[in-house]
Amino acid sequence: MKIDGVFSGGGVKAFAFIGALEVLEEKGFAFERVAGTSAGGILASLLAAGYTVKEIKNMLMELDLKQFMDTSIMDKCMPFWKVLSLYFTMGIYKGDAFEKWLYQKLADKNVYTFRDLPNDCLKVVVADLSLGKIVVLPDDLQRLYGIKPDSFLIATAIRMSASLPYFYRPKKLVNNKNKKSVIVDGALLSNTPMWIFDKDRSIRKRPLLGMNLSASYDQIAEKKITNAFNLSQALVTTMRLAHDARYISKKHTEDLLFIPVKEVDVSDLSLSKDAKMDLILFGRKRATSFLTHWPN
Repeated sequence: MKIDGVFSGGGVKAFAFIGALEVLEEKGFAFERVAGTSAGGILASLLAAGYTVKEIKNMLMELDLKQFMDTSIMDKCMPFWKVLSLYFTMGIYKGDAFEKWLYQKLADKNVYTFRDLPNDCLKVVVADLSLGKIVVLPDDLQRLYGIKPDSFLIATAIRMSASLPYFYRPKKLVNNKNKKSVIVDGALLSNTPMWIFDKDRSIRKRPLLGMNLSASYDQIAEKKITNAFNLSQALVTTMRLAHDARYISKKHTEDLLFIPVKEVDVSDLSLSKDAKMDLILFGRKRATSFLTHWPN
């Protein structure tokens, strides 16, 4: 059965998506269109490029995530410089190594720009902090930045969507006001963008499935805020979830597979193979249970 899929952000927790995808494939589901934010955008782009779930699993299981912790020579040689650099660059790591890796993986399938994919089959969500907008790529490229979608690299779009604030340096694009826009992780404004493929359920061409790496919105734990660090964490988390919680709770709860990964930090690039496999098995377990009543 053909379906449309939407994948949330969640950093390295996204290994759980692989297990869910394995179960979906075993049950005969295949994606016609995919959309994603941050880590979910990575999975979406690989699926859109034609990778099988087995290929994705093998690729990511063998991947040394620590190679994506790319810093400048100054940062490595002068630790105090890292603090000063963070102030001006707004990110500990450059993100170039990740973008180059994804570029090559997509190139292996002869996919470079959005022109190389069927129309509307891949949507990537980013956050433009300068314009204060949720931006969908490639849809908004021409309108907001004067860029032709056919010429825009998918690896760059995903790199922008995965720019976790203060972790990866944000990308910048010149906007239609002739000023530089700071682009960051799309999960900051919409973690599970079900609205991209939103249609009246009665006239949908295909079922719509969302996958979210957190608990359902009515089960979000209360946060204890006692210092500035707690406050910053709570602000980011609330921004990530507030839009989707309001939207999805009303319209798409029954179409959303929650995979509440709690033990792994989103930015833990030292994740072991055993930890990766644990996440995959957890994703399988959640998907198996979910598919007993979906689609209905």
